[in-house]
Amino acid sequence: MTIAAQLFRGLRLTLVLWLLTVVVITLPLLGLARLVAPDAATGSLLRSGDRVVGSRLIAQDFSSARYLQGRPAGAPNLAASNPELATRVAAAASRWQSAGVAQPAADLLLDSGSGVDPHISLEAARQQLPRLARERQLPLAELERLIPQHQEGPLGLQAIEPVVNVLTFNLALDQLASSSTTQSPPVPARR
Repeated sequence: MTIAAQLFRGLRLTLVLWLLTVVVITLPLLGLARLVAPDAATGSLLRSGDRVVGSRLIAQDFSSARYLQGRPAGAPNLAASNPELATRVAAAASRWQSAGVAQPAADLLLDSGSGVDPHISLEAARQQLPRLARERQLPLAELERLIPQHQEGPLGLQAIEPVVNVLTFNLALDQLASSSTTQSPPVPARR
């Protein structure tokens, strides 16, 4: 068999395998996913008008005091025995205490395992409400009413306790503000 024939045979096999894996298997599965779970199949994107502002499933970094803050992200996961972890947790606790949260919830101090956890606990969300009320000059009771609207879980293995989606909560904060003034949607800080 000549080299040209071997190359042609290899190209034919590659094309057949591509058709099998992409066309015969993947495309029908994507179509089924769009039928069964259309939101998840398209990335659970959140839009403000025609602009995509994020995904409900991926954490976004909000650095402004006018927004609910999520879990710390971007740092490596450290073992409980690692002294660097204790230093990082102490620094995070100090930052939260200077922001008026006397005993910050654990999820405000510790990284998420994946680094992309879009949720925080109800306790962590409620601890931030006084700062948000002060920064946005809104009644605390009005912010407290937003929590159940953006609460998720417990559903199956998604969450053991109810959690708050940080991005959807922050979009709702901006909608509250836009009822009095026009404002653009939040733009998460880049990591």
